[in-house]
Amino acid sequence: MTTPPRVDGRTARSERTRNAIVDAHLQLIREGDLRPTADRIAKLAGVSLRALWSHFADMEALMTASGQRVLEQRDASYQPVPADLPLAERIEAYSRQRARLLEEISPNARASALKEPFSTGLQHYRKLHSNRVRDELLHTFPAEIDGDDELLNALTSISQWPTWATWREAMDLPVEAAQAALHRSVSALLAGRYADESR
Repeated sequence: MTTPPRVDGRTARSERTRNAIVDAHLQLIREGDLRPTADRIAKLAGVSLRALWSHFADMEALMTASGQRVLEQRDASYQPVPADLPLAERIEAYSRQRARLLEEISPNARASALKEPFSTGLQHYRKLHSNRVRDELLHTFPAEIDGDDELLNALTSISQWPTWATWREAMDLPVEAAQAALHRSVSALLAGRYADESR
């Protein structure tokens, strides 16, 4: 019988502290504090400022770790839409799930938008999020996209948080109306592909 590797107590404590700091950072953002200070994060995490800075070189490093956590949570929450469903059902399921995922990441997306122009780490995670959306679209609508990069670019654009934020915040739409706008946009783009081919 193989004995499981022993976990060093100091390493385990360090990992717990690091996770507590990231958890506190994300909790403050979810509660509306889009620019939480190191003091507030440390206090909520139950650690000293010294402990915070021993785990993260600066706020950029903490934002990067939080971005990774959000990406992991998004991946855990995502459920693939079967590509063999009828198109109307796929569009409905895709739009419903996208709306849910976009609502889930909205607080973090707002906070990231404030610092993203100055953060290579956040820019990296923005691209990863974009790639996840592209992969999701290619999995859900493989026959409809079928190598049409222009269509994929358009679908990716309307499926991301800046568009969602326009509907939800600038236009003050409730979730249901924003989801309906996404559904209508996806349907129109996919229908437009076949309209173009029939000419």
